[in-house]
Amino acid sequence: MSDAAYLLVHEDREYLLRPGEEFGTDLGVIEVPEDAAHGDTVETHLGTVFEVRRLRGPDLFDHLERTGAPMMPRDIGLVIGHTGIGGGDRVLDAGTGTGILSAYLGRLGASVTTYERDAEFAEVARENMAIAGVTDHVDVRTGDFAEEVESLVVEADPFDVLTLDTGDAPAVVAHAPDLLVPGGYVAVYSPFIEGTRAAVEAAREAGLVEVETFETIQREMDFSSRGSRPSTAGVGHTGYLVFARAP
Repeated sequence: MSDAAYLLVHEDREYLLRPGEEFGTDLGVIEVPEDAAHGDTVETHLGTVFEVRRLRGPDLFDHLERTGAPMMPRDIGLVIGHTGIGGGDRVLDAGTGTGILSAYLGRLGASVTTYERDAEFAEVARENMAIAGVTDHVDVRTGDFAEEVESLVVEADPFDVLTLDTGDAPAVVAHAPDLLVPGGYVAVYSPFIEGTRAAVEAAREAGLVEVETFETIQREMDFSSRGSRPSTAGVGHTGYLVFARAP
């Protein structure tokens, strides 16, 4: 049985289920066939029809089990766009959390080694990688990345991209030139300006080049009979992203 899950959809109902799984709802019991495929339909014992859909990135964000506040899809999009991560790239990541970023990158075909210091969080992330169908691409390790980084410099081949979502990211950035291939990228995410500034200073002190910082703000648009304008709900800020390259 494949570990990767499907999305079962009926009107505004969505359930994340694996092939062979049985799940009870007020619309009836759903039994997902072992050979379920994208576009199939599944009927509950009460006759309600659900459509089987293949998971997409936003579905992972909405339905994977969370162990904290995951990086938003719009932040992930900036990481991918600014670093050019693609199939075959080797990515070193710190601060796995829920694993949303790792799942996205694994679905692109990148080989991701990600560190999570909390053992329970790491186990949830491994399960999430199985649900996302990326266990062949993502290696979730339990450990303090800051303590492991010096051994990685010695033992591991250089990486194409280093992604950091941890409070001690500035200390790790200092090792970026030794961890990355020439021209490789480091991307640091932080919800706070203090950590962002520290990461920028660390990147400059380490001799990294093309250091850039962006704030991620996204506003939803409202369209009504009265007129069109940005939504007044929410501030739109999620965090700051620092990008730099190894010389």
